[in-house]
Amino acid sequence: MKMTRQQAKQMAEVEQLVALERRLTVDERMFVLEHYQEGAHTDNAAIGAFFTPYGLARDLAIEVSGARVVDLCAGIGALAFACESDDRHLTCVERNAEFVRVGRKVMPDATWIHADVFGDWWRDLPSFDMAIANPPFGRIRESEYFGSYRGSEFEYKVIELALRVANRGAFIVPQPSAPFRYSGAQYYQRCVSTKCEAFLRDTGITLEVGTGVDTSIYKDEWHGVSPICEIVLAEFLEQLDSVVPVVTAPAAPEPTYHPSAMLANVDARQLDMFESM
Repeated sequence: MKMTRQQAKQMAEVEQLVALERRLTVDERMFVLEHYQEGAHTDNAAIGAFFTPYGLARDLAIEVSGARVVDLCAGIGALAFACESDDRHLTCVERNAEFVRVGRKVMPDATWIHADVFGDWWRDLPSFDMAIANPPFGRIRESEYFGSYRGSEFEYKVIELALRVANRGAFIVPQPSAPFRYSGAQYYQRCVSTKCEAFLRDTGITLEVGTGVDTSIYKDEWHGVSPICEIVLAEFLEQLDSVVPVVTAPAAPEPTYHPSAMLANVDARQLDMFESM
């Protein structure tokens, strides 16, 4: 991703902060979150990595409860940072080594797990009170996952994974993937797309609106895209007995991106979705 001169200057300051051996101050951690460019060292479009604007992360944090919280597809820890409190332990799961490197400076007290989110990292851990995620959107071909959901939308796969590791979940998803429309609309409207209906049918998971956050006010604060999203909530405890057990494939090694292959990994539908919003 090409950066402006100002963005490049801020990114250089971010790198200086991340390189420090000492613990960063809260203000320094905030600076890293606000000015780190996810496309500087990674083909973020190919892996669907677009980091959560801080205001949106704070709005999602309103929905979060419990002492043990896991951030799936954590990036550099924006959601975890917004949910941080003295009486809460946070676990961040992220497969990109660069993001983990930076995230450990942003969230030094969290447990960072460098792994494919669909791997077996969770099998020896106790259940979490809550799962949170701003997962990659659309058809991201990065991992193999075999669950009850038979479609190809990455965000739905992450939500189904959360069913296995947590009691509740709060997720940021593109508006067409939510069973309602609220953000950018004049009023709340139940609106279930064909792909959402398939997910609900396949998994038995129920997605609901939370406190009612209009996320459209943040659409111009993302880096490189302007999606309209929704915050969806899911209660998992009552559904665990009726869901088909998941089978996870072995975690894939960290991918190496080559310029000639990058565009081949990008699903045109994913980019078209952002451009149309």
